[in-house]
Amino acid sequence: MIEFNANDPFGLFRQWMADAEKSEPEDPNAMALATADASGVPSVRMVLLKGIDDRGFVFYTNLESRKGVQLAENPNAALCFHWKSLKRQIRVEGPVEAVSEAEADEYYHSRPRGSQIGAWASRQSRPLEGRWELEKRVAEFTAKHAIGTIPRPPHWSGFRVLPSRIEFWHDRPFRLHDRVVFHRAGGGAGENAAGDKGWTTERLFP
Repeated sequence: MIEFNANDPFGLFRQWMADAEKSEPEDPNAMALATADASGVPSVRMVLLKGIDDRGFVFYTNLESRKGVQLAENPNAALCFHWKSLKRQIRVEGPVEAVSEAEADEYYHSRPRGSQIGAWASRQSRPLEGRWELEKRVAEFTAKHAIGTIPRPPHWSGFRVLPSRIEFWHDRPFRLHDRVVFHRAGGGAGENAAGDKGWTTERLFP
């Protein structure tokens, strides 16, 4: 049975993430990110979790990418973490907010210099004539930012998913899986870092 503190889903998440970091061969922080456009048509892709606090789950992207545009139109998202080695899964649902400028700057400048150049060079999600076009843009921005600190592009930042629902799933024999779901009290996202709205929990049939 999944053991948990009914008021602390983030503590359980961190515990499971620590376990995944020991057992998953690559990218234990990989997660499926589902978004939808203004008409509700969904889209999903894999991204990397780059931060977690008691407000939510943070990832970064080009704001002009397909997911960036969709989140501007419809600021709600769902996440799914799946760790095959542990037979565990976590699903997260909730509204999305932009990270602060300071947070985005700090993470951007922690990236390798080549990745910083790539954020300038890639017109993410838009048509590419050929690999040469991307390589040309990389060369141009490498020359432009040959020395000194590379500024963060205005079109590159991050989002925080503010969970209203977090479900923990653990595979059990005969498909009698263990499922525990946390609901944000009142159905909304937390109002502050302490998560003052609190949580309710329940177990679900597999």
